[in-house]
Formats: sequence, C-alpha cells, structure tokens
Amino acid sequence: LTGIARQYGSTIPAIVKANAIRNPSLVRVGQRLTIPGAATAPAAKPPTPAAQAAAPRIHVVARGETLTGIARQYGSTIPAIVKANAIRNPSLVRVGQRLTIPGAAAAPTDRMPSTISSLMAARSEIRAILRAEAKSQGVPVALALAVAWQESGWRPNVVSRAGAIGVMQLTPATADWVATTILGHRIDLRDARSNVQAGVALLRHYLDRYHGDRRLALAAYYQGQTAADRFGVYRITRPYIASILAVEKLLGS
Repeated sequence: LTGIARQYGSTIPAIVKANAIRNPSLVRVGQRLTIPGAATAPAAKPPTPAAQAAAPRIHVVARGETLTGIARQYGSTIPAIVKANAIRNPSLVRVGQRLTIPGAAAAPTDRMPSTISSLMAARSEIRAILRAEAKSQGVPVALALAVAWQESGWRPNVVSRAGAIGVMQLTPATADWVATTILGHRIDLRDARSNVQAGVALLRHYLDRYHGDRRLALAAYYQGQTAADRFGVYRITRPYIASILAVEKLLGS
C-alpha cells in the first residue's frame, strides 16, 4: 500500500478506509482497490549520471510489485531492467523473481514510512506487550514485532476468514497445541496478552526447532510445522517471509 499510495498521490489511511482493509500490510494479488484522491501516476524520472554509473543491484520481486514501481524505487528505468533481464513481457514479473537492476542509485529506503510509523505509534500498548513477551521468552524483539505486524497490524480484535484470532493470528487448534505442549496453561485468544504470549511461544519453538533459521521458522508459522519439515519454504510463503524480514530490519534499526 505504501507504493500504491505514492504512485497515485493518495495516502494509506485513505485507501484503507475506502476499501475497508483490515491489515494495511497485506493486499492480495488481483485485488481491486478504490484509490481516493488519486492523482495522475508520476512519470519515472530519467536516471542521473551517478545512477547510471552505479553498480547493478539484485531485487527480489515481492507480491504486488511492478516494473514501474521497481524502476522508480531504484532510480532505474523499465527499458534498462527489461534489457538486463531479457524480460519478454514488461507487464509480467513473478513473485520471487530475481532482477538485476542496472544503474541502481541506492538501495530502497531504510526508514519506516511515516504512515506506518503513525499506525504503530497509535498501537503502542500492543507494541509494549510484544516487546515484554519477546524479551521474556528470548525471541528477538524486532522479529516478534514484525511477525505480529504482518499478521494483524498489532490489532487484538482481528479475525481472519480461516478463524485465526488476534495479534498473533492463531487458530483455536494451534492455541490448544501451544497451551498443552509448550506453555502448560490455558490460552485466551481474545485477550491480547494471552494471545501474544502464545504466539511468541510458538515462534520461540520454531526458532529452536530450526536452529535459529528465521526463514524456516517463519515458514512453519505460516504453513505449519509439518509442511515446513517435509517441504521447506513454499514458493507462496516467500513474500510473507520477505515482508517480515524487511519490517524486522526497519524495527531493529
């Protein structure tokens, strides 16, 4: 949504409100969005001499990205990226595709977008609960915060179509497993503290199981432990992992 809002001269809160979006960090491929206050999409700027001389960079395509946005992000151009990667159809790039970005001026911003920062600030009470629980269970704080942001946007009352509940988006079945196998006491998924404790405990379990491998731990959180054990990281899971790791980096800095 950050890129979409920037592209059309709108704002994230306006798009969220116009489309009744529950989680601003998650939009689906093919989802049709109404863009309030949309201006004409800005034209890509020609690369500066410094950008042309810069060394190529590698960009891994995330869900919802286009060559227009990627070129603008790196100060490159669509024709240059198409040529460098022998792309047949500039309108089609695949999630997980690795692109060489010629003339990339700089890496994407290392600062949290102000709109997201504002939302996080408004949910500081949940953030404090997450930080305390992560420290208590020995889970990297930024990772726990990033997982919870990806899952629910730090909102305790979110319920997914699959029946996942609360800040950490756990299903009742998963919560029961955590309660009996890890914590040894009952979990109330409707209570923010109990929900966070269970989700962080599950994340701790996966980090231990996969010897600190964040990608496998996050894959297990998203796909389930059995699937991660048998098949590793599903292709469909890669954007989820990439998003969390990116948010973790921003929160950690």
